[in-house]
Amino acid sequence: MRETVTPTHCPYCALQCGMNLTPAPDGRGVVVSERTEFPVNRGALCGKGRTAPAVLAAGVRLTSPLVRDEGGALVPASWEEALGRVGRGLGGIRDTYGADAVGVFGGGGLTNEKAYALGKFARVALGTSQIDYNGRFCMSSAAAAGNLAFGLDRGLPFPLEDIPRTGCVILVGSNPAETMPPSLRYFTELRENGGTLIVVDPRRTKTAEHADLHLAPRPGTDLALALGLLHLVVAEGRTDEAYIRERTGGWEETRAAAMAHWPEYVERITGVPVPQLREAVRLFCEPEAAMVLTARGPEQQSKGTDTVGAWINLCLATGRAGRPLSGYGCLTGQGNGQGGREHGQKADQLPGYRKLTDPAARAHVAGVWGVDPDTLPGPGRSAYELLDALGTDIRALLLMGSNPVVSAPRAAHIEGRIRSLDFLAVCDVVLSETAALADVVLPVTQWAEETGTTTSLEGRVLLRRRAITPPEGVRSDLEVMHELAARLGRDGENLEKKFPTDPEEVFEELRRASAGGPADYSGITYRRLAEESGVFWPCPADASGPHPGTPRLFLDRFATGDGRARFVPVSHRAAAEEPDEAYPVLLTTGRVVAQYQSGAQTRRVDELNAAAPGPFVELHPRLAERIGVAEGEPVAVVSRRGRAVAPARITTAIRPDTVFMPFHWAGEGRANTLTNPALDPTSRMPEFKACAVRLEAVEAGQPTPTALQAAATAAYSVPPSP
Repeated sequence: MRETVTPTHCPYCALQCGMNLTPAPDGRGVVVSERTEFPVNRGALCGKGRTAPAVLAAGVRLTSPLVRDEGGALVPASWEEALGRVGRGLGGIRDTYGADAVGVFGGGGLTNEKAYALGKFARVALGTSQIDYNGRFCMSSAAAAGNLAFGLDRGLPFPLEDIPRTGCVILVGSNPAETMPPSLRYFTELRENGGTLIVVDPRRTKTAEHADLHLAPRPGTDLALALGLLHLVVAEGRTDEAYIRERTGGWEETRAAAMAHWPEYVERITGVPVPQLREAVRLFCEPEAAMVLTARGPEQQSKGTDTVGAWINLCLATGRAGRPLSGYGCLTGQGNGQGGREHGQKADQLPGYRKLTDPAARAHVAGVWGVDPDTLPGPGRSAYELLDALGTDIRALLLMGSNPVVSAPRAAHIEGRIRSLDFLAVCDVVLSETAALADVVLPVTQWAEETGTTTSLEGRVLLRRRAITPPEGVRSDLEVMHELAARLGRDGENLEKKFPTDPEEVFEELRRASAGGPADYSGITYRRLAEESGVFWPCPADASGPHPGTPRLFLDRFATGDGRARFVPVSHRAAAEEPDEAYPVLLTTGRVVAQYQSGAQTRRVDELNAAAPGPFVELHPRLAERIGVAEGEPVAVVSRRGRAVAPARITTAIRPDTVFMPFHWAGEGRANTLTNPALDPTSRMPEFKACAVRLEAVEAGQPTPTALQAAATAAYSVPPSP
C-alpha cells in the first residue's frame, strides 16, 4: 500500500514553513518530513516544527467539551450541553445588557477562514463592536506606520529570497536565529554574497553574533537611534534627492526633526557610541540596495508607530523603498498574524483590510453578508482595552485561540478581569491557563486535522491541508460558529445559514468580501493554491486570465492617492516608564528557540521542555554581583505591577542596566506580570519591551522557581474524557 503524503505548513510562526505529513507507523497521528520544494524553508525545520505532531496526542490536547459544574470544577460534557450553555451565556447577556456587553477575542494563529468568520460572527450573530485579537500585540505598530507611509501594510513588501541579494540589512529588534530559525539562512547568504548585516538589539543574541555590526541601545530608545542615523545621512550628504523629489512628500518637516538629533545627543540617550552610528550609516548607504527589517523590539513600545516610522524615513531619505532589492519590511511573528488582521478580527477593520468607518466598505461587505450596512457596529476597543473592560461593561467573552492570562501585559490584572466575567467560553486545542478559567471549553481541530489558508510574513497566501481525521469529540471553529449562530438567532431567524462549515465555501465568500479592497484575495482559489507555492496578495480577479499575484509591492507607485510615499516627522520621547531610585533597571522581554508565544502548546512537548524547561532572568555579571545572586539562583524581578521569580542566567551578552525574561511561562515566572500596558496612541500596542524594575535575591526557604512552575503546570491538567 502506498504511503499517503500530505504537503502542508507548520502551525507555528509566520514563516509558515513547508512540511510533509505521513501517517505514523503505529496509526496514531502523523510524522513530519522535509518538503524541499517549498521555497521559503527549502526543507529546513526548527524543533517546534519537527515536534508539532506531539500536540495532536490524546492526553495532551482536549478531546471533549468541558463545563463548569456546581462545585466549580471543569468536567466533560456533551457537545449539545456545552453549546447550549454558550448560546444561553452569550445570548442572555446580549439580550439583557446589549450587544456590546459581549466581547470576542481572537488569535493570530486562526486560519483566514476562521478569522474572517469570527469577525462576521461578532458583527452579525452577536451584533457587538467589541472584537479584537492578540495580533494587536504582534505588529500593529508596524502596520500603522506602513499605512501612514506607504498607504498599505503588508509585513514584507518583497519575498524573503530578495534578502541575500541586497547590499545591507539593518535588523531592528529581531532575533530570527531563535524566533524563526529557518530564516537565518537568508542572512547568512547575504553575508556570503558580500552584503552586510547590522543588528540592533540590547542583547548580544544568537542573531547578533552573526552580524557585521551590533548596536546595543537601551530598551525604548530605538526611535532616537533611527533619528540619529537619519541626521548623519543628511549631514554627510547621503540623501537621494532625486528620489525624494519624485517619489515622496513631507521631507522638509522630517529633515528638520532629524537634525535636532545630533550624534552626541543620540549617544547619551541610547548608549550607542558615535563611531558605531557613523559606521552603520556607511554600511547602509554605500551599497546600491539596502533594507530595514523591524520586529517586536521597536514595535512593542508606547511610541512604536513613531519608532517604525523613523526607520521608514531612513529608507525613504536614502531611496531604499519601492526599488528592487530595497525596502522596509516587518518580520511578523504569529503564524497567521498577517491574514488574521486583514479579514475582520481587528476592532476597526472589515475583510480585505477595509476600514470599518468607510461607508463604501461597509456597503460592500454588508452586501456579501446579506445584511443592512446600518446594522454593522462601528469600531470597538483595541485588545488590551477590551481585556481591561472585562467584568465591567463587557460581561461575557468568547475567546478563540489565545491565552491572555500569559500573553497580555499587566497579566495578573488581566487574569483578575477575566475571572470577574459573568460568562467565559473558550475554543482551544489545549487547556491553556485562560481556558482553565472558562465556564465552557470547546475542543477544536488543529492544523493537521483541518484545511484552511494562512498568509505568511511575505504576504504569501498558502493552503494548509487536512492530513488526519480529528478525534470524535473535536469540532472545527467553523462548526462551532455555525452551531452558536443557530442558537443566537432571534424571531425564527436561520442565522446559521450565514456561517457555513466548509472552509473552501468560507474562502469563496472571503474572496468576494475582499474584492477591490487593499488586501484583495479575489483572484486566489483553493485549486490554484494546491498547484502553486502560494500566491502573493493583492491578487484581484482578472477576466483576461489568472492574476500573477504581487510578490513585490511599490515598484511603480505607493498605495497612496498620488502614488507618493509619505515622510512622517517624528521626534524622540522617553519610554512611558523610565528607571528611578525605586525601580532602577530596565526589563525587556522576548522568546527562546524551543518555546512559542504563551507556550500553551509547546510547553506540552517533552523535547521542547527539555531544551527550555522554564523561565529565567538574564542579567549582566556586574548587576548580579550588586544584588548578590549567583548563576542559577532564584531572583525576584519586581515592577509597579507585580513580582516574578526565576533562576538567574548571568551573561555579558546583555547591557548592565537591562534584564531580559522570556514570556512563555505562567505561574511565578510569568514575565507579563511585570510588563507595562501603556499604549501607543495610534496602534494601541502595549509597551512590552521596556519597563522599570528592581531585582531582589530570593531568601532561603521560599519555593524554588522549578517547584512553582511544576505546581502551575499541574493546576491546568486535562480532565479525562467521558
